[in-house]
Amino acid sequence: MARKYLGACEKWFLILTLAFSSCLIMLQIIMRACNHGLAWSEELARFLFIWQVWIGIAYATSRWNHLRITFLRDLTHGRVKEVWELFVIVWWFIFGAFLVCKGFEFTLMTAARGQRSTALRIPMAYVYAGIPVGCTLMNIHLLEVFIEKLRHLGREDAV
Repeated sequence: MARKYLGACEKWFLILTLAFSSCLIMLQIIMRACNHGLAWSEELARFLFIWQVWIGIAYATSRWNHLRITFLRDLTHGRVKEVWELFVIVWWFIFGAFLVCKGFEFTLMTAARGQRSTALRIPMAYVYAGIPVGCTLMNIHLLEVFIEKLRHLGREDAV
């Protein structure tokens, strides 16, 4: 359920921000060609890219299209393979939870210091908030995949 709705929101966020970033970068290229570079467009494109990376991680997880090393998984078969994947998901979730906690701490620390971006003067905490938001979304998708795989494992036992 979460994969369907959150995945759709993540997909549209990525599409719209990519289109907007592309327009910003094109504007920056045109303005530089006219010897009138815009500092704010470059900064905004960079900040959007940061959010795209973290939301993209969650989206790739929702579609199970992330980059992963499958060497050990490919050496196993049947139930061992399924248990191995559950083990990997648990450790991946733990790492994601660590990133949520540390990302949230870093965002709060940045907000407390009142750090602002150079050109746009927006609080840098908004930029860094992409880390805990993206990792929280990723962990929601991981929980859903874990539950699905656990159900699948249970059906194999019944046969």
